[in-house]
Amino acid sequence: MAKLMTEFLQIEELDTANGKAIGVARLNSEKSLNALSEAMIDALGPQLAAWDADPRIAMVVLEGAGDKAFCAGGDVVALYNAMNGSDDGGKAVEGFFVKEYRLDYQIHCLKKPVLVWGHGIIMGGGLGLMSGASHRVVTQTARIAMPEITIGLYPDVGGSYFLSRMPGKSGLFLGLTGANINAADALYVDLADHFIPAEDKGRLFDALCHVNWGETLSLNHEKLTQALKTLEMPARAKLPRGQVKAHQDTIDRLCKGGDLAAIVQAITGLETDDPWLTRARDTLRNGSPLSAAVVFEQLKRGKDMSLAEVFRMEAGLSWRCGEFGEFLEGVRALLVDKDKAPRWRFGSVAEVDPKVLARFFESPWGQHPLADI
Repeated sequence: MAKLMTEFLQIEELDTANGKAIGVARLNSEKSLNALSEAMIDALGPQLAAWDADPRIAMVVLEGAGDKAFCAGGDVVALYNAMNGSDDGGKAVEGFFVKEYRLDYQIHCLKKPVLVWGHGIIMGGGLGLMSGASHRVVTQTARIAMPEITIGLYPDVGGSYFLSRMPGKSGLFLGLTGANINAADALYVDLADHFIPAEDKGRLFDALCHVNWGETLSLNHEKLTQALKTLEMPARAKLPRGQVKAHQDTIDRLCKGGDLAAIVQAITGLETDDPWLTRARDTLRNGSPLSAAVVFEQLKRGKDMSLAEVFRMEAGLSWRCGEFGEFLEGVRALLVDKDKAPRWRFGSVAEVDPKVLARFFESPWGQHPLADI
């Protein structure tokens, strides 16, 4: 067993019974709920590339340190500090987002099987890492969300792609409300492939080390799938009750039509005792109207885009979020000053200036930094 440990990333290579190895990359920032930092991204990308090219490595595992989170998102406080100390907020955040989206796209394109162990909190940037894996596992502790509307951002890391392809209007609803979903929901909306209880993790890793891994990529993918199904089938009784499928008719009714103002009015005016819907409604009420407008437009565009086109569009959107200042204010209110009283630039989605929204979808670059993906 080879092992490399740093302050932000742990790398292991687990020996298997037939001479192959399993590459394990562990996000190692437990205090920050494994928030994705630029240092993590810089280390993880080359490591994944090396494993994908190494004939000894049969498959790759991505996981988070500790029991609380796989990854709670990008290190937005670091981005706040960069924006706050710069005359050009877009330029200040450009490097992080371009690197992050390049890593996310890289994971989507890896040839070898990639398993993400989705336990605990999986939000924002964590979902970007997870969504690209070939085998996405969730446990009964999984708590997944794209809550960017609360900080004046938008569901990035490929959200334009995967939210726009969810059943009915569920992707739009989740993007507008930042609603939390669990393991059952993740399976339903295609953010996960397998459910395995957290207590079976040791059994899974032991089983993976005894798989007869070969040289054929497609067969190795199938072998991993079979190993997961073997543990998954008897554990289905432990799958928590989902929310999205149970509320699909309500979600579709609330989000019907092409008028964002009417959709927001329907959700924020909802009278219900249902705790899941209530939290979703209140999050939208308090979220950034500009972010809501961006979400609505990004999903309309994203449903007809390739994955590479989505990441290029989102890189520009994130640049504009840094430039405009809504993102800076949202992070200040929620995570820095913690007064939870953001001063949004627009009072409602109806007041969002169409020219401002249009600018968000204009690339700030002549030569796009992700033109090569």
